[in-house]
Amino acid sequence: MIRTVESPPHVSAPVLAAYSYCETVTGQQARNFAYGIRLLPTSKRRAMSALYAFSRRVDDIGDGALADDVKTARLEDTRAMLTRVREGSVDEDDTDPVAVALAHAAETFPIPLGGLDELIDGVLMDVRGESYETWDDLKVYCRCVAGAIGRLSLGVFGTEPGARAGERAPEYADTLGLALQLTNILRDVREDAEGGRIYLPADDLAKFGCSAGFKGSKPPEGADFAGLVHFEVRRARALFAEGYRLLPMLDRRSGACVAAMAGIYRRLLDRIERDPEAVLRGRVSLPGREKAYVAVRGLSGLDARHVTRQTVRRRA
Repeated sequence: MIRTVESPPHVSAPVLAAYSYCETVTGQQARNFAYGIRLLPTSKRRAMSALYAFSRRVDDIGDGALADDVKTARLEDTRAMLTRVREGSVDEDDTDPVAVALAHAAETFPIPLGGLDELIDGVLMDVRGESYETWDDLKVYCRCVAGAIGRLSLGVFGTEPGARAGERAPEYADTLGLALQLTNILRDVREDAEGGRIYLPADDLAKFGCSAGFKGSKPPEGADFAGLVHFEVRRARALFAEGYRLLPMLDRRSGACVAAMAGIYRRLLDRIERDPEAVLRGRVSLPGREKAYVAVRGLSGLDARHVTRQTVRRRA
């Protein structure tokens, strides 16, 4: 069972300033993520913002315009900072607020920091321009850049004492991360293609006549683009169904946070399924009122209770 370590009653001014910086980065750069973590108590929200700020730094290096060798060097510099965090050698007056916040979060919660090494490994795959022949190949990448974030987040959330099958919580958190990442890949298919990246497995692209890629607002001539999207949507839904088994293992507010973030992406998936070519015309998103509804639904525990009922029915 994974237990949450309670945060100390006092947080120093330098650490508070570092967390404030991370929360600002989160609020500006990750609207869906920020929407979810607002449902958490202060100590967990701060820790999650520190994880996001580190992850954002890594992603920004990978997505930037620097030469590949410079990106690689900067990613390794970031890994060195992570090593300092792991070794407990980051002082409160360190000039890097992300390092200060992450170090405090790691002292407060049992965060498996190796997941951030996996994130760096995943972004290095982007820098090298790797492509993926099969879903099994793509899963390796998704586990690095998203499954690892699920497991890191679980270190902050913890599981409820006596949670049934609680030992499987990291597995479910990882799977939920895969579901979110596959949804991201579908949503960003044109944007990624314009940047020279194709994430969907080559086997799937060939099966639906889409090997030519996506460079405009229309699918390749003769391609079954809708068939491809619906195929990947079904895969993502199966991952969501498995990953949602995490919800009953979490306390109410942590469960609400996860349900809100996952719920937003599930609704994005619904929109993509209804109009597959929308992802070629622009970025698919949800209006604020719909995000608010998802948050309220998560806070009410409806999603967690639904998962529990389904699990009970399967056992019956």
